Amino acid sequence: MIDDHRQRILHAAARVYAQHGWRGATTRRIAEEAGVNEVTLFRQFGSKDALLDLMMQECSRVEQAATLPAEPADPEQELLDWVTVHHSALVGMRAIVRQMMSDAVERPDAAGCATHGPSAAMAHVREYVVKLRRNGWITESGEVSPGEVRAAATMLMGAVFADGMNRDMMPTMFTQPVPETLRAYVRIFLRGVGAVQEPAHRAARTVERDTTSTTVPE
Repeated sequence: MIDDHRQRILHAAARVYAQHGWRGATTRRIAEEAGVNEVTLFRQFGSKDALLDLMMQECSRVEQAATLPAEPADPEQELLDWVTVHHSALVGMRAIVRQMMSDAVERPDAAGCATHGPSAAMAHVREYVVKLRRNGWITESGEVSPGEVRAAATMLMGAVFADGMNRDMMPTMFTQPVPETLRAYVRIFLRGVGAVQEPAHRAARTVERDTTSTTVPE
């Protein structure tokens, strides 16, 4: 029963906060939304600040149903699937992220919670680029520097974040359907980091096989 009340109050706090912000998310409103009395709320969390701080921490953990593989087999599709899940998660928590960002001046910790998910996602993208290089999808002869890779990852996740947060408010900026737009983001990113159509070792085997098959014995 305690866990049920706790989760119910946290979910209620997120809904109230998304609508009213930090100042407007009173304990009375949260208790009414959760269907409990304020005494229960204070017993569970101690104070409004403690409740909202915990709620923000929970909301900042963007759940990823999709993961990037340890050994890339189809970089474009793998990244597209992953980015699509991340974009959907951002859209789902768009209202609360906007409130966190608007409260960032008075509550600096809110900014950290709002950016935790995108920052973690960007780290995953950088790790995936390392895997692409290790598996031959990015050749060693490429001229892309580590700094450019970081910039490319920042641009990709920045574009996905901006799309998820602003598509509903700026339809003239985001004119293409979401699937087409996300695929374009991924393709531009892969070109930016110097990814090839197939890994170097596979391409080398293909060339060797073709050369062998076209050789006419004397």
